[in-house]
Amino acid sequence: MKLLELFSGVGCSGTQGSDDERRCHSDAYSLALKVMEHPEEDRLCGKWRVACGMYSFNFRDIFTWRLVKTIIMGQVLSLLICGTAVSCQYLTDAKVETPMLQSFLNYALLLLIYTTILSTRKGDGNILQILKTKWWKYLVMGLADVEANYAVVKAYQFTNLTSIQLLDCFVIPVLMLLSWFFLKTRYRPVHFVAVTVCLLGVGAMVGADVLAGRVQGSTSDVVLGDGLVLLSAALYAVSNMCQEHTVKNLSRVEFLGMMGLFGTVISGIQLAVLETHAVAAITWSLYISMLFAGYALCMFALYSFMPVVVKMTSATAVNLSLLTADLFSLFCGLFLFHYKFSALYIISFVVITVGFVMFNAIPTYLALPEDPAEESVDHRTESSSDRLLGPHRDNQSTEAVTAVSAL
Repeated sequence: MKLLELFSGVGCSGTQGSDDERRCHSDAYSLALKVMEHPEEDRLCGKWRVACGMYSFNFRDIFTWRLVKTIIMGQVLSLLICGTAVSCQYLTDAKVETPMLQSFLNYALLLLIYTTILSTRKGDGNILQILKTKWWKYLVMGLADVEANYAVVKAYQFTNLTSIQLLDCFVIPVLMLLSWFFLKTRYRPVHFVAVTVCLLGVGAMVGADVLAGRVQGSTSDVVLGDGLVLLSAALYAVSNMCQEHTVKNLSRVEFLGMMGLFGTVISGIQLAVLETHAVAAITWSLYISMLFAGYALCMFALYSFMPVVVKMTSATAVNLSLLTADLFSLFCGLFLFHYKFSALYIISFVVITVGFVMFNAIPTYLALPEDPAEESVDHRTESSSDRLLGPHRDNQSTEAVTAVSAL
């Protein structure tokens, strides 16, 4: 308790009775809890502790193995997206353009695995109970995800790759805005700086494409194509926000099971309406079948693994890590499609990685209650750890808080 009293005064002077003081005390209590939970780390790194106004931290709290794992897992997601891009490129070279069929295969795999698991559950977690109470929410989520995938692929018919790479980043500010209003996520100034750094990295990548003369896609109707990219980014933001809410408050299996169910139905209907003739025109061979299988497996692994990373960090952080996916595709293209190399690709990768580390180094937090002064000290101590969302929060503590909230 003395430790809590000691930290409660860090950087909180001169704000008595104000909202800043209450927030400062909340952050201080959270820091004290971290120190008590990790006393060995604190002894090792006590000399490196830094006080910055109302925030106090040590470097060991930031550069942890958890952050390293987050970076690695984010790059694994980027590699999976790279796998889908390479498969799509080979399918395009083979004159096969069936984006909805490719999406349908992914959703069908999710249906086969996760929806089946969901249907075997009993009680409130059973698929029938979920459909009775929340069917329309998952319908919106599935519709947003399916149409986002379709819109961005369709955009290649009207605009070029450079525009798509730039405008696709629109998903990040939209997602941050949606998280602010609906998930009550609050960002610190360093998070906005980190996003800016990542977008500068994307700018360097696009600049490398321009200098190398690597312009792909069509320019038949640039305005329509750019509009489709922006629509896709907004729909992805809705889908990712729903994903973050579901995996952090409910379960990963429920999210994937319902995504598989509604995604299969929606993409199946759209496939029958839009791509019947295109599918019938495919000249099937072992090579074409392997490309479809490779795409479907990469997408299935991406959808299965992404909720794990989202639960550890946030949907915004995951989207920042996915900015390197285009770079991995470019690196593969150097060997597979003989793209022209540029040193700006390396610079872009480093800049995006630095921005991603900056974003995850400092945790985001949830909005405080309107009048936290009415809460007791013990309750405030317990809830402060629940308000912090980031790579430093313990999973077991999260599950305990969720269980108490449910009661």
